Amino acid sequence: MRFELSKEFLENLRIKIAEQDTSWIKVNILELHFADIAEILDKLSNEEAKYVYFQMDEDLQADVLMELEEDIRDRFLASLSSKEIADQLENLDSDDAADILGELPEEKIQEVIAQMEDDEAAEDIVDLLNYDEDTAGGLMQKEFLKARVDWPVNRCLVELRRQAEDVERVYTIYVVDELNKLVGFLSLKRLLFASPKTKIVDLYQDKNVISVKSSDSSEEVAKVMEKYDLLAVPVVDLQNKLVGRITYDDVVDVIKEEADKDFQLATGLSEKVESNASVWKISRARLPWLFIGMLGGILGAQVISGFETSITLVPALAFFIPLITAMGGNVGVQSSAIVVQSLAKGNNSTGGIGPKLLKEGIVAIVNGVLLSALIFGIAYMFENGTLGFVVSISLFTVIVFAAVFGTLIPLLLNKYKIDPALATGPFITTLNDVLGLFIYFTVGMLLYDL
Repeated sequence: MRFELSKEFLENLRIKIAEQDTSWIKVNILELHFADIAEILDKLSNEEAKYVYFQMDEDLQADVLMELEEDIRDRFLASLSSKEIADQLENLDSDDAADILGELPEEKIQEVIAQMEDDEAAEDIVDLLNYDEDTAGGLMQKEFLKARVDWPVNRCLVELRRQAEDVERVYTIYVVDELNKLVGFLSLKRLLFASPKTKIVDLYQDKNVISVKSSDSSEEVAKVMEKYDLLAVPVVDLQNKLVGRITYDDVVDVIKEEADKDFQLATGLSEKVESNASVWKISRARLPWLFIGMLGGILGAQVISGFETSITLVPALAFFIPLITAMGGNVGVQSSAIVVQSLAKGNNSTGGIGPKLLKEGIVAIVNGVLLSALIFGIAYMFENGTLGFVVSISLFTVIVFAAVFGTLIPLLLNKYKIDPALATGPFITTLNDVLGLFIYFTVGMLLYDL
């Protein structure tokens, strides 16, 4: 049964915390799913959350800690001593522990590492901190199962039982040689049914071994796991030595973060913000693109002022300014969104810029012809045939240009390693507004012979 957090439940919980009613908390809170517990802690004060948190066992603490909202978790950890943080990290998978530790100040990191009693866990975390967080090395965890190719089954089972103490989820058994180089995978079913003296070399699979390099980007890892439908992927170094694994839950986080970042860029936010962020942080994220939008508006006003005489002589030209700017922005965003989506899926390897421009150009021509024919009749009813021709020709031209720019800009941004999602936001809209106005009034001057 799903848990629904209510205001009444929270008020009752705060009363029980004040009364230090641990039995009620254990029955009504600690029996819930860890995601539900994290949701509850997100709503409590720091002291209240700490009281509930330290009623949990180590495994539950680890799960809840990783489910907390990032800013809540940061504030919660900041209230703990270095020893308390070290104790929490030892209960986490190495990748999660490294992520949390990496968010702390350098001085605090050293203190926490020094307080860790598990030297092997501390060594793994320090190793992971050396990788860039946006690479496979920064995503991977050190807990995995591996077997030597020259081991007999009986020794392999003993070794795997020892390794499994630190592995929460077993997806694959990796097979390595004497130099720790990845050579293949081992089926758990074949291992269990094999005779004790059978060597792993006779059981493992060495074909279609999919792995990623520790230096590969997180986006590349996500593409590999999506393409091959993997629950986990091994990570190797430049010598093909096995150094870790990445599980699907970490990749889901990457995909979500990338989607959030792209959406925020497309809607004009320059940094990640939450709804409960401070006023200053939200304003700081929005201001850069608002300035760009304002600059575009100023340029648009300059274009209009340059054609002031034309508008004075033919006031009806002003009627269709919103139409021209809106259509240019819409077409540009549509074209750029399709290209950005294609790039995000890794479909930029086949064909160059030319074929994509040609395809979008043809689509724009088809749409432009249909919409221009429709607007001709509407503009004709406003005044006369000349206005109809001005609006229809301008609209057709604006649609084609907007489609070309909407396709070209994200491709060029991607080529120069700039996030192409920039092209789906205010940037492309502002550019098309200014260009659309210039085209519209230029066509108007030519056809009205002004």
